[in-house]
Amino acid sequence: MATAVAAILEQAMAGADISPEQGLTLLQQRDAAAIAAIRTAADSLRQHQAGKTVTYVVNRNLNYTNICEQHCSFCAFRRDPEQAGAYWLDWGVIVEKAADGVQRGATEICMQGGLNPDAKINGSSLQYYLQLMRTIKDEFPDLHLHAFSPQEVQFIAREDGLTYRDVLLALQDGGVGSLPGTAAEVLDDEVRRVLCPEKINSATWLEIIGLAHEIGLPTTSTMLSGHIETPEQQIRHLEQLRTRQRQSREAGYPAAITEFILLPFIGQEAPKPLRKRVGRDQPVLADALLLTAVARIYLGNWIVNHQPSWVKLGLAGATEALQWGCNDLGGTLMEEHITSMAGAQGGTCLTVEELRGAIATLNRPAQQRDTLYSPVSSDSAADTGYTDLARQSLSHSPTA
Repeated sequence: MATAVAAILEQAMAGADISPEQGLTLLQQRDAAAIAAIRTAADSLRQHQAGKTVTYVVNRNLNYTNICEQHCSFCAFRRDPEQAGAYWLDWGVIVEKAADGVQRGATEICMQGGLNPDAKINGSSLQYYLQLMRTIKDEFPDLHLHAFSPQEVQFIAREDGLTYRDVLLALQDGGVGSLPGTAAEVLDDEVRRVLCPEKINSATWLEIIGLAHEIGLPTTSTMLSGHIETPEQQIRHLEQLRTRQRQSREAGYPAAITEFILLPFIGQEAPKPLRKRVGRDQPVLADALLLTAVARIYLGNWIVNHQPSWVKLGLAGATEALQWGCNDLGGTLMEEHITSMAGAQGGTCLTVEELRGAIATLNRPAQQRDTLYSPVSSDSAADTGYTDLARQSLSHSPTA
């Protein structure tokens, strides 16, 4: 193992943040011994920062429409209004899906969809989104709504001539409990010009995330990896997330980023130009695992909870990622369209028993959590090793 890698890992294990240049050095390793050392360091940091316990959430995905005005080069989900396969759920179906989730023990509805210009009530996009929430919250007031990405916030603001803050406050008042940190893709505008030229730029994504924290709305964070981005651009993405989290905490905002989720690219059903450019249909597990480990080393002092995507990596791949720095296995989902329509082979629903069974293969305890990483009491006996650090992932003070 190179001396440089050993020195970087020693610095990280001592509790210090590593620099972008050091992160890039780790990402560029191809030596088996160096990669093994990176994995070991990431796993040790996970143990220190988040504990031994592997958490999971019982949730239900609800993708309310795939009609979208944008044309992202990686997306196999979106449709034009008259295109075969286009859908837009009516209120009754939305209630049925939420009820199905509650019946199966869900504490969270994760709700995202396409940007449908026709989704308006009395000419207002915001009123449609508020009604979407009311439809669920009127029936199930205790459900946590993890809903609407920064891109959806910008879309509503643009359609109705509102500020981002106005939209966020209205969504919060209407029942949103936290925002998914999706639509981040890679926070590098050179990449975004190829992947998603119609989407918000990196600065706008970061601005909306910061505004959400300022008004008390927690967010998650994500990265779409393994397509056209370079290691330098991957590190730039991690650096922007770390900086945003530091700014939110140092400003004393009442909310922050609760987790980081790596989303490896699925190209099987992606539009042909990008699929041809990337040259493969499914993620390379080894690449995803190294990036997972580097993300823990780079972000862990500021973003405690790290989650793989079993939809994209499969349950076996996601379970392996729990030994590369991840402490959470994600949710049951119950239904998933965006990734499955791209050609993912990991499935669209897992039971609690399947999640806990995968965790058990690692001889680590499992703990059901809610969206904001508080343990759910139904299996609190399994809470051994669930650190205060992980429970208090929204605290204002950094861990290093």
